[in-house]
Amino acid sequence: MSERSENGNLRKSYTLLGADKKFYKSETPGTYGGHKKTKVYGRMDCPAALRGIAKGGYVKERVFFADEQTAIEAVFRPCAACLPEKYRIWKTLQAGQ
Repeated sequence: MSERSENGNLRKSYTLLGADKKFYKSETPGTYGGHKKTKVYGRMDCPAALRGIAKGGYVKERVFFADEQTAIEAVFRPCAACLPEKYRIWKTLQAGQ
């Protein structure tokens, strides 16, 4: 998405999801992507997410995060496909609860 700056020039803006689960505009793109319904976050080049995007169904539920910590604070879990070690740690912690 683009919007005009104070001097009238076009500048790109991105809609990111914050730790408070509210959307906000940013001049910097997100570094992690997520899926709203499944509450999963992962890398922007995640093969599972790219497959879903190619099929067309994933795009409507896609969200973006400024960083990994924000995704975690928004209560999203790591993707098993692109973040397998972090997913294993998350799964182990879940089993211990």
